[in-house]
Amino acid sequence: MRLEHDLLGNFEVPSHAYWGVHTGRAAENFPISGVPIGHYRSLIRALALVKQAAAEANCSVGELEPSIRDAIVAACAEVAEGKFDSQFIVDAIQGGAGTSTNMNANEVIANLALEHMGRKKGEYEHCSPNDHVNYGQSTNDMYPTAFRLALILRLNSYIDSITALQGAFFAKA
Repeated sequence: MRLEHDLLGNFEVPSHAYWGVHTGRAAENFPISGVPIGHYRSLIRALALVKQAAAEANCSVGELEPSIRDAIVAACAEVAEGKFDSQFIVDAIQGGAGTSTNMNANEVIANLALEHMGRKKGEYEHCSPNDHVNYGQSTNDMYPTAFRLALILRLNSYIDSITALQGAFFAKA
């Protein structure tokens, strides 16, 4: 276990977990549907793509060090590929306006980035979920953007299926 801290106090996070204190509290406080957001591959991919774009933009305007950007971008690539879906544990239906989802993404990406930097999970002074991964973002902007992108990503797979179905109908006709 590793000990993380927030305004409510200390919280024990499993040492293998890439999520942190905010995600852990959200998972405890909002066990509504029993379906974690990691179940929704297109949403997790979209979250990573939005976080990656933000890191690149923040670096391009001088607000994020290139070494931190590189680590965040590498972490986002792994998340976008689906390697860490199991680390997205907050309930798909939750209290708030997506804050728990946003923090789950921030913490997973920060801890992966820390590993890319040769650091340990939770050493947030080197790459913080809030101060680096979430820099300049509002949940009220990030979450709807990621959700729309997830829908587009998901719809693209439906287009392929519909095209195949159309071909099957034409062959039967």
